[in-house]
Amino acid sequence: MIVKQSDHSANALLVIPEDADDLFTLRRVIAPGDYAIADTTRVVKQESDYGRPDRGERIKVRLTIRVDRIELDASVDRLRISGTITHTSNELVSKGVHHALSVQAGDILTIDKGRKWQDVELKLLKRSGDGSSFILVAIDTQEAAVAKVTGTHVKIIPNIYSGQQGKRYPTKNPSLDSFFADTAKTVGSVLSEGDRIIVFGPGETRRRFYNALDRNGLPKERAQVVDGVDVAGEDGVFVFLRSPAMKDAMSASKLATVSAMLDQVMLMVNRGENKYAVGLKDITEAANIKAIEAIIFSDSVFKTAEEDAVVKLLNSVESYGARTYAVDSSTDIGLRVSLLGGMVALLRYAMR
Repeated sequence: MIVKQSDHSANALLVIPEDADDLFTLRRVIAPGDYAIADTTRVVKQESDYGRPDRGERIKVRLTIRVDRIELDASVDRLRISGTITHTSNELVSKGVHHALSVQAGDILTIDKGRKWQDVELKLLKRSGDGSSFILVAIDTQEAAVAKVTGTHVKIIPNIYSGQQGKRYPTKNPSLDSFFADTAKTVGSVLSEGDRIIVFGPGETRRRFYNALDRNGLPKERAQVVDGVDVAGEDGVFVFLRSPAMKDAMSASKLATVSAMLDQVMLMVNRGENKYAVGLKDITEAANIKAIEAIIFSDSVFKTAEEDAVVKLLNSVESYGARTYAVDSSTDIGLRVSLLGGMVALLRYAMR
């Protein structure tokens, strides 16, 4: 997430969420009573003295609303901020009426707390902006899949096919050079400054693609080849994310951290140790006595728990130094968390 000081006021910050994790971070820091400022559209109807109002015209306008409700729609990666309009850049839009802002990744939003920001709020925003991203390339002579890992969120781009014999959907040019160029172009479309590229797959194709990075305009110094994952395409991405090679190649990533923590929980389960808690109820009890060391949760927790209760719990444990990690329930790690009730915690000491 991009975070900058806003010139709106001394208590205002301009934020640009970059992925689903950033949207959830905003859900945690925006509270009723805050002011949200954004460019949006609104339908304005012109009324006449002797006729019906027309169907209206949708105009662009910058609105300031006093927030009264915040909702996260994880299914479409969108944050909905509702409230009353307090300021408008167009006099055709009335103050005092209700409006809802829809915020997605890439949108610009200004948040004015009307007070000094709390340390825990600034910590959440700063941490959300520090996440490292990795571009995964699972490739062989017939197909390649490209995925971007940001935090614990994985976005996979559909397979690219070389046209070599054995695939149902051949391309016009079966040359590996053009296949490498197409794959590199896809990598370049999602590569940001500071991202690292990890290449893997069966045979020697992964090394040949790695050696071709320079001539295809990609930074070879930010790439590495990983051995031990002999599957290409989308299946190869999922195999890599479950493999020990992922923990080695992405040791500094949130995904590797969360994977290691889940392995630690399963080890404690097998040993009969009680330094973990599962489910919102037990974790809330542990949080009340400040026994939480870290919490991992997936978006599936919102199917059985109130969103406000989850946000309150996460913010409370962050305030005394515990760590929190959100995972996507569509990934392998997210599914593991979902099977544990959607939320699991490591404890500082055993409770029972």
